Amino acid sequence: MGVGWNLGNTLDACSGSAQGLESETYWGQPVTHPELLKMMKEAGFGAIRVPVTWYNHMDTNGKVDEAWMKRVHEVVDYVIDQGLYCIINVHHDTGDGKQWLHASTKTYNSVKSKFVGLWKQIAEEFKDYDQKLLFEAYNEMLDDKNTWNEPADKTDGYKAINSYAESFVTTVRGTGGNNKQRNLIVNTYSASSTANAMKNLALPEETGHIVFQIHSYPNWKSKSNAKSEIDNLITNIKNNLIKRAPVIIGEYATFTTWPSTIDYYDTDRTVALYAMDYLIQQTKAAGIGTFYWMGLSDGFYRSEPAFNQPDLAETLIKAYYGSSDNYKFPTHDSSKGTVVFEGEKTLDWGQAVTVQATSLADIGNKVEVELTYKLDYTDYDDMQFLYNKGGWQK
Repeated sequence: MGVGWNLGNTLDACSGSAQGLESETYWGQPVTHPELLKMMKEAGFGAIRVPVTWYNHMDTNGKVDEAWMKRVHEVVDYVIDQGLYCIINVHHDTGDGKQWLHASTKTYNSVKSKFVGLWKQIAEEFKDYDQKLLFEAYNEMLDDKNTWNEPADKTDGYKAINSYAESFVTTVRGTGGNNKQRNLIVNTYSASSTANAMKNLALPEETGHIVFQIHSYPNWKSKSNAKSEIDNLITNIKNNLIKRAPVIIGEYATFTTWPSTIDYYDTDRTVALYAMDYLIQQTKAAGIGTFYWMGLSDGFYRSEPAFNQPDLAETLIKAYYGSSDNYKFPTHDSSKGTVVFEGEKTLDWGQAVTVQATSLADIGNKVEVELTYKLDYTDYDDMQFLYNKGGWQK
């Protein structure tokens, strides 16, 4: 797979229920276009994880909206058409909110048929795709108490995670086609990287087509601290997972570099770049796949497309291949117009489309904003465009 990247905060974005295709842009990302995946391919990336949230696109019987399934299919094709590996999953149907998937035997028993039904639909949709496409059972599943890292009731929580994993594998295999041998991914409890979470993740079948996944968001304070944490992570994976099945780190990033209160991208670059270089070299040597969490190209940069952290993207690629000479890392061209929002929104009275422009500082102090829109309304057609800066509004 080489170096991987997450197309995050896109098909996984959600807010409440009963949403249409406009949910893709709910969290500030533009509509995804094929050019973005072409850029990732030309930069040397070999795999894309496409997180997908489903609950907000399912009816009361658990049937996925046809338009949503079609959109997921389109984005998968954007990835596959570039010759890249692609992972799709069940993402914010899990987590620490009011999600419907929780790692407890009580919840598992109550939602098993819905979970199985969802994966049957996904598996049927893609069963003719080759091994470039992988399925991931669930993202970061927590118990009913929303406990991170390890379940509050360890016996019950780990039993539930393994039950979901087994149901997922059985369901996908049962749809036939290429799904009989497809590589399937199961995550530790909460995708935790603790030794206990790894030890308690069972292998759902002995076919050689199961992959384990964990996530890691460390808080590096220095180069030595980063090296120590990475070494410990690799050791835990070797001792508890990789002897039984291949492993990927499905999410990791640098934005938690010490201190944790600093701005999302305002990390200690020296420590961050060192840590990423070391992590990629060590995971490659151990045969572990890696997927950086979204921040390499974020927000309006994806529309160009361009990297907002080209130095980091190049560091990852150089660490893996030994050189970045054959790859491209385009940056923002301020001479061109920039799309900060593109998409559809269904709004009730009093609701608004909000576009966060805090990341546009590199465009310059004078910015011309052009708003193009088409209204499809009932009863009321008034529309206002507001610009907010601090406490000032125009």
